Order: sequence, then C-alpha cells, then structure tokens
Amino acid sequence: MTERRILVVEDEADLANLLAHNLRHEGFDVRTAGDGRDAVSQVAAWTPDLMILDLMLPGLNGFEVLRSVRGTHPELPIIILSARGEEQDKVRAFRLDSDQYVTKPFSLVELLERVHALLRRRSVVGAPPTSDLIQFGDVTVDVAARTIRRAGTTINVSPKAFDLLLSLVRREGRVATRLELLREVWGYGPLVLSRTVDSHIAELRRKLEADAGEPRHVLTVFKHGYRFER
Repeated sequence: MTERRILVVEDEADLANLLAHNLRHEGFDVRTAGDGRDAVSQVAAWTPDLMILDLMLPGLNGFEVLRSVRGTHPELPIIILSARGEEQDKVRAFRLDSDQYVTKPFSLVELLERVHALLRRRSVVGAPPTSDLIQFGDVTVDVAARTIRRAGTTINVSPKAFDLLLSLVRREGRVATRLELLREVWGYGPLVLSRTVDSHIAELRRKLEADAGEPRHVLTVFKHGYRFER
C-alpha cells in the first residue's frame, strides 16, 4: 500500500522534526515546510493527503495558507496546530474550512489519533449514501462529482457543508445530534463549539431551501439536533 503523505507546516524546526519523526514512525511519508509560501508550493507539487498547519508563519501566515489551499484543494484534510487559542482564531479557522484545531501545548498521542481518524474519515464521508444522485425539491446532488444544482443552476457550498448534507441524508430521516455531526464531519471532540454545525446548517438552508426561515428539508429537532426530510 502506498504511504499516505503528510505535510507538516511549522517554523519551529525542533517541533517540525519531532512531528515528522513520529509521523514517519506511524508509517506516513512526511515532508516539512518552514514558511507559508513553501507550504502552498508543496501542496501544489506534492499533493499531500493531510496537512498539519501552524498559524504563526513567516511569509504567508496560516490563515492565508489555509485560504489559498482551500481554493485549489478543497478536500485536503487540514489540522491547525497553533499556540493561538482564542475563540476568534478558532472561529476564523473553522470558517475557512479547517478540519480540526489543536492548541499548543498538545498531546502527541492525541494528535496522531486525530491524523488517523481524519484519514479514515476522508474515505468514508465521500461515499454515496444510497446512489450517486440525491434529489429533493428542485435540488439535485451529484455525490460522485460533489456538485449541487438547484432548478438547473449550479450551487456552490463549502466542502464541509456538502459533507454535512451527505451525513444528514445518509441517516434517512433519523435525528443527528450536533456532537454526532461534529465527530462524523469534522472529527471534533465534545469541547468544540456546536456553532460550527449551526453555521453550516444555515449555509445549506440559505442556498438550498425555498425559504431559509421555514425550511422543508434541513430541519431542526428542538433540543436534539437536525434531520433531513426529502
């Protein structure tokens, strides 16, 4: 089996080497980048399977790297690893579609488990729930192509919103709690803000419902979570 490729973007050489050593011990092919511009270049040239990204970088900062990479590689799993633990930084990273946010100092064992979980989820989340086409109302979702059309017009949603929709559809009307959705779509533990789910639910309703204020398909179940109805 081909080794999964991981790019570690970290300007502290000792930490970058520590992470690379332990990831290689786990069986991964690892490269490092010490600044933002090198990170963007390596993503384009090497196409890693996952990236671990610091925020405070020379050249382009981590947010700029995240924005650039998301424009060209929307499905690349990205773990933010940063000393910046303020809520506003986490929210900004989530809005730019980071997959996870780990604050320094961190548990190496936990980080490695997050890496494995994200790579496992990457192959599972993209699988079609029942068929390659999902239809409801005037919306058609092509799961294989990861495209959405509404009344014949292409609708763009964020990668995480697309995965969230698939997660809800796959349940065939069963309720999903916010925690279940956070774990399945983002890989997050219980300490991550549930507003991450809520903001992506709002995006789906805004773009796919005839009336976002009175949704017919992406429904709230009071005090429980969300469910999908065709």
